[in-house]
Amino acid sequence: MSETTLREQTQKALQDFMSAIPEDAQHIVMGAFERLMDSVAGDDAPSVGDMAPDFELPNMRGGNTRLSERLYQGPVVLSFYRGGWCPFCNLEFKALSDIFPEIEARGASMIGISPEIPDASLTTIEKHNLPFEVLSDVGNKIADEYGLVMSIYEELRPLYQQWGLDVPAANGDDSYQLPIPATYIIKQDGHIHSCYVNKDYTSRMEPKDILAALDSL
Repeated sequence: MSETTLREQTQKALQDFMSAIPEDAQHIVMGAFERLMDSVAGDDAPSVGDMAPDFELPNMRGGNTRLSERLYQGPVVLSFYRGGWCPFCNLEFKALSDIFPEIEARGASMIGISPEIPDASLTTIEKHNLPFEVLSDVGNKIADEYGLVMSIYEELRPLYQQWGLDVPAANGDDSYQLPIPATYIIKQDGHIHSCYVNKDYTSRMEPKDILAALDSL
């Protein structure tokens, strides 16, 4: 029996979640999702052939990591994620951790970015035993440079609190802004070789596609 894809895993998680919440909450979630899909969020994100915006962000070692410096060592797989509280991100963490040795074997490195404050990012790293570097983009400044910022709609915010998803505590502000989940495979010269940007936050780049993109460099 073949392994399930990441998409199949996230869709099952979504179905299980939606079936477990009251009908009125389902309508709110679906309405907000439709608004998001109709929005222009992410439309200006850099794409294949563009130069990836350089950045420097704090890492969990007490220092800073600059994208351009990492590119001196080889290609970079760059992943923007919402936070350690997001169940779909958690499934992606597992999938990325599983292929991390194969990413390194191809001479590439991996960087995760989220708007979580450093303490929350460290908790995410430790909870999921992440083998790759995670950077803290407080205020979504780098996500904004990449054109990836979206907001959790106001009608959803009380539900998030009911579900124990305390985004303001994780991010250190009450903006309720998050990055659209996105994955970039960046060549050593800084140009984007492949990418996956989707407003549907349950959908992520498949691990096999990341490895295939690295193989095609």
